[in-house]
Amino acid sequence: MGIALFGLLRKELVQFFRDRLILTLILWLYTIEVVICAVALSFDVSHLPLAVVDEDRSALSRSLIQKFAVSETFDLKFQETRVATATDLLEKGDATMVLVVPAGFEGALLAGKSAQLQLLQDGTNSNIAANAVNDALQIVQRQEREALPAAGKKGGAVPLIRIWYNPDLTTSGFIVLSMIALAGMMVGVIHPAASIVREKERGTIEQLLVTPISTLELFLAKVTPTLIMGVLSIFPSLVIVRVFDVPLQGSLLLFLVLTAIFLLSAIALGVLIAAYSRTLQQALLLSFFGLFPLMFLSGSLTPVEAMPAFLQSLSLLSPLRYYMDITVGIFLKGAGLSVLWDEALAMLAIGVTLFLVSLWVFRRRVQ
Repeated sequence: MGIALFGLLRKELVQFFRDRLILTLILWLYTIEVVICAVALSFDVSHLPLAVVDEDRSALSRSLIQKFAVSETFDLKFQETRVATATDLLEKGDATMVLVVPAGFEGALLAGKSAQLQLLQDGTNSNIAANAVNDALQIVQRQEREALPAAGKKGGAVPLIRIWYNPDLTTSGFIVLSMIALAGMMVGVIHPAASIVREKERGTIEQLLVTPISTLELFLAKVTPTLIMGVLSIFPSLVIVRVFDVPLQGSLLLFLVLTAIFLLSAIALGVLIAAYSRTLQQALLLSFFGLFPLMFLSGSLTPVEAMPAFLQSLSLLSPLRYYMDITVGIFLKGAGLSVLWDEALAMLAIGVTLFLVSLWVFRRRVQ
């Protein structure tokens, strides 16, 4: 096996690294596309156009409006005198939120009574709306805390909140790590599937089978370049991680090892798709047919805990779910194998099972 396998590996690696288009696409997935997705898919809200109707015209109302104006979340674009005019701006899309300060706001707050405000929010984008309302409530609470001592009132208990791992509550770090994991899944599935089916279409796979090599050697030669390239692609991704100030708290070596284990599952899925595909078009369609459910069940787009119980159970079969936990744990939490051993073991079990099944199917379908 040694000499024949070495020759096949050399041939596949040379062919792989000579394909500039594939190398460019892989580099694009691990770098430029990660940047695009991190910027475009960020759920952090900033510079939302704000319209204000100040019916109180007091020192406290002006102070509150000023706090909205200097925040990073809102840009004070409109100051209206009528609520109807401000809501027209909301309807046209010129404003995202309308703040209405009713008459008597300052007097009620200083008297220790319930001081009401009205916030009108465009809810067409629920994520932006929820974050904007949360930021607005924090500004109002800060104004209330400052006003109470001035009125000689004693406030109640004030919670001291400490946020671990991501104190600024930014989403860009999680999205960057998610896109790197998704890129590994896509490359691991699509490349071996396309490579094997391309050999089928050209008829060269039959030529390889009549040479003195075994099906196992051919199988290993087909999956090894993708495995090597998938691990090496992590290094340019680290540059993107650095650009977005995502910390690497844990061990890079552990991450590379677990990435290789994860790629076994992705590559095995690609081989299974190739074994049942006759054309490159079929292979690509089947790849996307399997990729999207795995992506949705991984927790990269929606928390697994928020899914129905049936889908939560189904997500246990997705290696991407465990890889997401591992990636976030190593980068953001600094977790080691003592913490991540159960995810690593589950991912290894899925990878080895898929690898053996794909090898068995490959032998039956190719021979």
